[in-house]
Amino acid sequence: MEFVIRDLKPSDFADVVANYYSYYEEVKRNPELGLLLYSMKPSISAEFSWFAGVLDGINEGNVFASVAEADKRVVGLCDINPLSDRGEQSHVGCLGIAIIEEYRNKGIGTELMKHTLSKARKRYEIVVLDVFTVNKGARRLYEKMGFRSAGIIPSVIKRNGTYYDEERMYIRLQ
Repeated sequence: MEFVIRDLKPSDFADVVANYYSYYEEVKRNPELGLLLYSMKPSISAEFSWFAGVLDGINEGNVFASVAEADKRVVGLCDINPLSDRGEQSHVGCLGIAIIEEYRNKGIGTELMKHTLSKARKRYEIVVLDVFTVNKGARRLYEKMGFRSAGIIPSVIKRNGTYYDEERMYIRLQ
């Protein structure tokens, strides 16, 4: 499978939102999907506000966002945002990554993370992420990328009456 990893651009809005909306359908089939979702799909205007905020963060140098493009569309997104707006944590970024179902396990996640982490090195010393402990594939990817466990929070996610543990992981970039 051929794919390209590149920086996020404004014209990616429609694909990024379509991908995000698809996770709401996927979680119905697979409640262990390791993505946190709102209780209801956000409106297009809410998504537009979020996307505009990401672009503003990129322009300010605090957000790094990369996409994977395959078959002439965006199929994955990886971003690193400030963990907190508190000055004492300004050296820490928080990573999120999502790839649509049919493009997983093809090396896209590895390349997305490499690209995004390499850009974030100029701004962040530490990057953290949270992962459902049942998401073995994601946890393997994060460990392969050099992330280490900081601990597990039991039952922190409640989806359809089932509780899931979440692991906090981190990597030092500097």
